[in-house]
Amino acid sequence: MPLAKRIIPCLDVENGLVVKGVHFREVKVAGDPVKFAEKYSKQGADELVFLDITASQERRETMKNVVRSVASVIDIPFTVGGGIKKLEDARDILLSGADKVSINTAAVKNPELIPKLTSIFGRQCIVVAIDAKRSYYDHGKNFFEKNGKKRYWFEVRIFGGKEGTGIDAIEWAKKVESLGAGEILLTSIDADGTERGYDINLTKAICQTLNIPVIASGGCGSPKHILDVFKNTDVDAALAASIFHYKKSTVDKVKKYLKKNGILIRV
Repeated sequence: MPLAKRIIPCLDVENGLVVKGVHFREVKVAGDPVKFAEKYSKQGADELVFLDITASQERRETMKNVVRSVASVIDIPFTVGGGIKKLEDARDILLSGADKVSINTAAVKNPELIPKLTSIFGRQCIVVAIDAKRSYYDHGKNFFEKNGKKRYWFEVRIFGGKEGTGIDAIEWAKKVESLGAGEILLTSIDADGTERGYDINLTKAICQTLNIPVIASGGCGSPKHILDVFKNTDVDAALAASIFHYKKSTVDKVKKYLKKNGILIRV
């Protein structure tokens, strides 16, 4: 029997407050992470993701005090990412109340961290976040054409999307699965904050190459966008922020809409 699809609100946190940007830039304060977390848990969210979005860039640890405060008001699976560089960081976050840890920059810089984490904490606890952006240039920074037509590929970016890596996102997703990642949190930087829908092409391409669960992220602005990503890709979960933070809809309303439209969902 197929698994129910999951709806996952996301808290991007900076300086202890939830923020939201567009294309990972122009961030604006949205509110208090503890209040948001409690509200989404009561609305029936399947899980919650908390990302300390500047921790890696600022070379610091995740804000464990905020993580503890959020964990104390929810009773759903809780994933935390941002600034996790070594085993001790992951252990501290899990001991602060998280059920899973998410790594991105550290995984790219040190891929062997993935099997180290899974061997100690279990595959189900380790999420690898992939922030991907379309690039129209090849790895040598030459304009990328095929048969005279403009082409693109998806580049993995790190440090909150600010630094390119030259790594192909689809190939990287395959590698992190082989290294033991339990789940992929896939964010389209191009779609992030636009509220124009998920990047279906990127999401479909990643899902088709993997056997582990994939969470779609970036671009949700309406319940229909979540329906579209479930209908058109094999994604296991949809992560969203703006639609919930700015009260365009609620988790329970989204779930009822999805169920009405034939999606297997926990209501």
